[in-house]
Amino acid sequence: MFVRVASVTELKPGEGKTILSNGKEIALFNAGGNFFAIQNECPHRGDPLGEGILSDTSVICPLHAWMFDLKTGGCINNPGKTIKTFPVKIEGSDVMVDL
Repeated sequence: MFVRVASVTELKPGEGKTILSNGKEIALFNAGGNFFAIQNECPHRGDPLGEGILSDTSVICPLHAWMFDLKTGGCINNPGKTIKTFPVKIEGSDVMVDL
């Protein structure tokens, strides 16, 4: 079920933030006008990916530099590790995530 998590104006391109919706903590990113939602917790040590550094369509964990592809959830520098991704759609000015 898609739920509204933000307005498209809340995140400028290159920004990310942590959102709590329906009891789930997710990291939401605006990568060049495309929005991505992933689990907020890095599988390495549980660090908050919503505070990570956005690089194109990847996010770098803020504490130990694990890099995750926002499209697939795959860990770029540690194959075999993954994070959950959530489908995102834009409806008008709302960012909707399938939780």
